[in-house]
Amino acid sequence: MLPDIGVFGPYTYLVTEVVFGSAALALLAYTGSLKRAARTVLALYPIAYVWDWYTLRVGVFEIQLRTGVDLLGIPIEEHIFMIVVPALVVGIHELVNGVATTEEATVSDGQRTDRAD
Repeated sequence: MLPDIGVFGPYTYLVTEVVFGSAALALLAYTGSLKRAARTVLALYPIAYVWDWYTLRVGVFEIQLRTGVDLLGIPIEEHIFMIVVPALVVGIHELVNGVATTEEATVSDGQRTDRAD
């Protein structure tokens, strides 16, 4: 049986985001992937926002244990979620695939290092 984290009341969702966000930040710092994660978050955020806004409006889901603070039409927790999830995915991806050297990171970012100038 899972522990009842509902004891945090309206801050329950926020608490889980802080926990998982801290894990994501630690992974990104360890793997040196903060910039890569930031680019991924920036690319995905607009899509995630529209998707979230729409699904909340049509009643796909309702968030019970949240602060009640909305920003741009969706709960503040959802904005944080849209940052934490891709950051955690990038952090785990970088950890699983090994910490890239500077040369490997440059090549994986689409820049050739063997060019003759």
